[in-house]
Amino acid sequence: MPALAQIIYRTMVRPILFRFDAERAHRLAISVLAAMPALGVRRDPPELGIDLFGIHFTNPVGLAAGMDKDARAAHAWQAMGFGFAELGTITPRPQPGNPPPRVWRLPQNRAVINRLGFPSEGAEAVAARIERLRRRGIKIPLALNFGPNKDTPPDRVAEDYAALMRRLGPMADFVVINVSSPNTPGLRNWQSPLRMRELLAAMGAEIAPGMRRPPLLVKVAPDLDRATLHAICDTAVALKVDGIVATNTTIRREEVGIKSGLEGGLSGAPLLPVARGLIADIYRHTGGRIAIIGAGGIMSAEDAFGHIAAGASLVELYTGLVYEGPGLVSAIKTGLGALLRGKGFRSIGEAVGCGVRAA
Repeated sequence: MPALAQIIYRTMVRPILFRFDAERAHRLAISVLAAMPALGVRRDPPELGIDLFGIHFTNPVGLAAGMDKDARAAHAWQAMGFGFAELGTITPRPQPGNPPPRVWRLPQNRAVINRLGFPSEGAEAVAARIERLRRRGIKIPLALNFGPNKDTPPDRVAEDYAALMRRLGPMADFVVINVSSPNTPGLRNWQSPLRMRELLAAMGAEIAPGMRRPPLLVKVAPDLDRATLHAICDTAVALKVDGIVATNTTIRREEVGIKSGLEGGLSGAPLLPVARGLIADIYRHTGGRIAIIGAGGIMSAEDAFGHIAAGASLVELYTGLVYEGPGLVSAIKTGLGALLRGKGFRSIGEAVGCGVRAA
């Protein structure tokens, strides 16, 4: 069935969607998914389950941030079979993002370039939707991805993250701190260890005594040099950050085999080897002491398993849905089960980092 669903998408649905501008097609897809009735949770094989941050994930395949920025279709991701969904990026106040055009497909490369710039309905709108989702009994874990408003002065960026933690932190199963988007000027400067400490301190101050502290993860760029990456890892371990999301989109072009003058972050198949290398580097450098969510270029079960073997405990996809359709989720889960059995693993947890350890 997963293979049939992908064939139908590629031959019938994708050609229609690709007639539209990329962002318009995305808005159309989200509108359709948001209008769907809530469906039950698909039961996953036990070997696909994994426990992280005190949360049980029935499978390791998650939706990456950027697809559902305003939490409009979370129940659809559950029905699609995702093990979790990362919603956002959410900003404190509503903002339109960068002017269009700002999203482009590169079909020959199975890639997307975007310079969206955090279009967001704002924290209050998202909070209202999350509250409704909780009342309706959504089952999959929901991660909330936080980012600052574009017009926030640099010396007040930490306050934006603190405000988001105050309003939305209690609603999140876990929080992802986005300091790696290439489309908000100056944001990547906050990946430095000193700046990270400032952000985490500001967010931690919003956790009142007795209040649940959601697990915190930091999302890093694929364009970091090794010294900076290792410094971020060391800071994350020292500050007891719960995990790292590796990676965001890349501003590289020729290095990943792309010839394009379009500005923005590139995602999709060309990002796969870069993300895989970064995941392995983080896993090796930290000795597996910090959880990794692997994102970048996943188009198949083999791609997902490769990220897991490099050190990721969970994986995320977004651009893969654009090119392979919603059937990709079930196809990856089916394929992961077969790969685990074929390689003699009894669970996802056993396979995490196996490629690095073997090397």
